[in-house]
Amino acid sequence: MLKKFTLKNFKNFKNEIAIDFANTAGYQFSTDCITDGMISKMLIYGRNATGKTNLGKALIDICTTMFGGRRYIDTGVFLNADSIDETAVFSYEFRFENSELIYRYARFSNQELRNEELHIDKKTIFSCDFENNKFNFENLNYINAETASKDRYLQSVDIGDEEELQEPKLPFLRWLISNVALSNDSILIKLANYVRRMLIITSEDARLSLPRRINDIFYELLEDSNRLKDLEDFLNEMGIECKLILQRLPDGQRELYFGHEKLVPFYETASSGTLALVDLYRRLIPKNWDPSFIYLDEFDAFYHYEMSEKVINFFKRRYPKCQIVMTSHNTNLMTNRLMRPDCLFILSRAGTLTALSNATKRELREGHNLEKMYISGEFDKYE
Repeated sequence: MLKKFTLKNFKNFKNEIAIDFANTAGYQFSTDCITDGMISKMLIYGRNATGKTNLGKALIDICTTMFGGRRYIDTGVFLNADSIDETAVFSYEFRFENSELIYRYARFSNQELRNEELHIDKKTIFSCDFENNKFNFENLNYINAETASKDRYLQSVDIGDEEELQEPKLPFLRWLISNVALSNDSILIKLANYVRRMLIITSEDARLSLPRRINDIFYELLEDSNRLKDLEDFLNEMGIECKLILQRLPDGQRELYFGHEKLVPFYETASSGTLALVDLYRRLIPKNWDPSFIYLDEFDAFYHYEMSEKVINFFKRRYPKCQIVMTSHNTNLMTNRLMRPDCLFILSRAGTLTALSNATKRELREGHNLEKMYISGEFDKYE
């Protein structure tokens, strides 16, 4: 599991900000928000423009660093506009069984690394300073990777001094996982399996009209009557009573309908909330693997408050071990019946993240009305 994430000088986060998933307060209610002693279900509040979306983009940055591709590359402003620092710093601390792993790197931009380093059980496995061309690979034997051809890697990052030939440096961790025969129980394989299954889903995703190709893939999946029934049951469980019908048109295309006396085209008539639910289903449920980490940004932007509660309870049941971070403006969800004070956070305009359990001098208990306290200004100091 991801134990701690630390970020500095990225977008609106000039100063260091951290999410410590291991910092729990020992409450005896809503225990399904905790897995193996760490927070697995987290809800973040914050005023507009405090950086909730940017925090999610930062958390997922490791996916691009380790595996490349453009799945989560952000093309906007990268570094904090008020800082004189030249890089943004990302640090990820993981716990895998009895071992702890820290992967830390600094970026000049969304493409270019300044340095990276890997630590396992407080031992430095490698460090790469691309700016000064300094590399330390002395402890690769600790992860049984001493046979790695370091010279081959160094050749791949030695691209000369001509600026027009400069290309993004290849992260050594990415190269190591791709080029060394690691055992199945290697901690690097466990890390790779975790990071590959990290996802971010934003409310904007549901608003965009899907390309025909993506819809065709989804419809092909729904041709399985069991899968179509599963989607129908999911919507019904969320409070949307409906019957779904998938038909193949004369031109060979498939189309999804609400089943009434007359068929009603689904995507043309479904509400924003229903479309958001289907988009959530499409991205998560049909996969033949379970996600390890999900960042749901404004997940309930189109939901009635009761539906928002149902979605959270669904995720608790469906993905009990998955670490899920949600952002919301819906104060109805700020309740001990659903969450707990050490899993509810406030992201401030100053770039600090504070759990409700640490945002008041009161000892918060199960009977406290957290929403009422929040609205009355109990936690204003941390906004």
